[in-house]
Amino acid sequence: MRNGLIFVRCDSGQSIVETVLMLPLLLLLLLNALNFGYFFFTVVNLTGATRNGLEYGIIGSATPAASAQPLTGPATCSASTDPGCLSVTYLVQQDMTGALSNPTSATVRICSQTNTTGTPPKGLNGTGASQRANCISCTGTTCGAVDSSGTNVDADPEAPSFVLNRVDVTYTFVPLIPGRPFNISLLAACGSGTSCSFHRYVEMRAMN
Repeated sequence: MRNGLIFVRCDSGQSIVETVLMLPLLLLLLLNALNFGYFFFTVVNLTGATRNGLEYGIIGSATPAASAQPLTGPATCSASTDPGCLSVTYLVQQDMTGALSNPTSATVRICSQTNTTGTPPKGLNGTGASQRANCISCTGTTCGAVDSSGTNVDADPEAPSFVLNRVDVTYTFVPLIPGRPFNISLLAACGSGTSCSFHRYVEMRAMN
């Protein structure tokens, strides 16, 4: 009290000011956590898609509905009778659909005995212990030519009795929330806050 006046301290609005000051930091943490979670979700999905595609490519012919090893591609499925509906590329893309923003942009490289080349056509290149499966790369519904160079394809330790089959998936990951401030946690993993290139592959041997 001073000169008959009573001073009352008023702190209304203090919590609003504190919230406004802390909100940018809270949003920064939340959006970074969201992008980092989507990062791991993408990794897990790509790993599962490659494994499922390779298993189908090898043992798909063992099912009652199939009598031959599934084709590599293309990933076209306009009708139930379309051979592309049974291709390995189509299965891999379908496995990624719903989890990735643009699964058809992924490049799927499949090394299988169904990739024939030469005269007479054959799905293997090399002889003896260096025998390898031919490869084809597909992006969307388009597949390239047969690659018989054996690049990035190992020879099976027991070749030619066994053949090593392989499925590679290369995908460019784009965060859900763009902008470097919201991708600080991805800088260490990708070296970039705007995109990150994933490469996942699985190898599995099959009897020749």
